[in-house]
Amino acid sequence: MTWFNGIVAFACIFMLTLFCVLPIGVRTSHEAGEEMLPGQASSAPTNPRMGFKVLLTFLISLVIFGLFYAIGYFGLIDTHALLGRGGD
Repeated sequence: MTWFNGIVAFACIFMLTLFCVLPIGVRTSHEAGEEMLPGQASSAPTNPRMGFKVLLTFLISLVIFGLFYAIGYFGLIDTHALLGRGGD
């Protein structure tokens, strides 16, 4: 894996993980018991805590990317045999 492939793989893992983490702990104004501002969407979160979610996403992505890299580096999964294209 080249450095460019690693960056692209990490970016894809990061974005997929971010979309999984975003709904965690979301509360609307109605659920939080706060008054809505004029023009505010009823589904808008009161405190999205994006810094925490980006940090959490980064840490989870590091673990997933580490597993991805280890599988590729050590050849833990033989893709040719998995796809039925073995050289035997």
